[in-house]
Amino acid sequence: MVSLFVCYPKSIAGFSPEFTVNNWNLRSLSQVPCSLGHGFRFPRQLRRGRKILMCSDSSSQSWNVPVLSSSEVAERLKLAREGQQFLAMYSSVVDGITTDPAAMVLPLDDHMVHRGHGVFDTAMIVNGYLYELDQHLDRILRSASMAKIPLPFDRETIKRILIQTVSVSECRDGSLRYWLSAGPGDFLLSPSQGLKPTLYAIVIKTNLAINPAGVKVVTSSIPIKPPEFATVKSVNYLPNVLSQMEAEAKGAYAGIWLGEDGFIAEGPNMNVAFVVNGGKELVMPRFDNVLSGCTAKRTLTLAEQLVSKGMLKSVKVMDVTVEDGKKADEMMLIGSGVLIRPVIQWDEEFIGDGKEGPIAKALLDLLLEDMRSGPPSVRVLVPY
Repeated sequence: MVSLFVCYPKSIAGFSPEFTVNNWNLRSLSQVPCSLGHGFRFPRQLRRGRKILMCSDSSSQSWNVPVLSSSEVAERLKLAREGQQFLAMYSSVVDGITTDPAAMVLPLDDHMVHRGHGVFDTAMIVNGYLYELDQHLDRILRSASMAKIPLPFDRETIKRILIQTVSVSECRDGSLRYWLSAGPGDFLLSPSQGLKPTLYAIVIKTNLAINPAGVKVVTSSIPIKPPEFATVKSVNYLPNVLSQMEAEAKGAYAGIWLGEDGFIAEGPNMNVAFVVNGGKELVMPRFDNVLSGCTAKRTLTLAEQLVSKGMLKSVKVMDVTVEDGKKADEMMLIGSGVLIRPVIQWDEEFIGDGKEGPIAKALLDLLLEDMRSGPPSVRVLVPY
């Protein structure tokens, strides 16, 4: 054991006896002349093996922090991962796939971690198929371009890596999440020192949650991202998180953002849609200033089937005012995480008759059918 003892019977010029672990400057302290006689002693070297730094102040408080070996770190990470369904992870840092949850880690000096310079996307795994992988992959490549993140590989190589990671995981129902980062290497602001961009991917075992029950939403008071950032699916989700927390604190399922022009924009991680004009017209806010939702766009395509059946007269993407939204016959949230979730109350006003509507139900049925038996353009078979 190596200990650091600091004794100070009286204050020293430039130093306060109210030292804490957070504000000790050992370099400065070590420059204090020993002739001052204030009892500073420092270890000359640390021994190998288990080491503990004991820090004591005038109030006799102590902090014992173990210095762990690599095997001890791995064991503690395994314990921390217990109960989590992380089945496989790819990292271009090591250029390989691991199925050991303890090894599913990122470098702390990765600019995605300490600067938020990264983008991400996802794809659902349904019955051994990746749903809308190509659509999500196209979006992350657009996001990477807008975030000025060079690609570590070409598009087809990235796609093959993602499919292989799912294959190794043996997961047939779950979620694939993946990130493109400016890369690790330093703690500077920009990646100008020649960082190597990185790709990460992880497969998570989840059950497809289908809940058709209507929910309440509230108007979010958290400022919406400017269009330049809202249209990029980056890891900078603090406004989204705060909006969601605000909604939950008010007993709501999600918050609804309004654009700077006052029109309805989106939710924290989903798009919104409305059924208006006597239940015969499906309208969705424009994607110009919000994230272009893959599930929302697919829903617009599937909705044309309801037009053919006579359940709808038209499907439109247009500006929607708050007044029109709250007076709609139906309202719904749309996204890969929620699929299609009816909204029955917005703030203090009920939507329609305050019950789940037929169009939301019909669209959910079409989406589920598409996920299970849709065309090859939206379903990629995973070779297990």
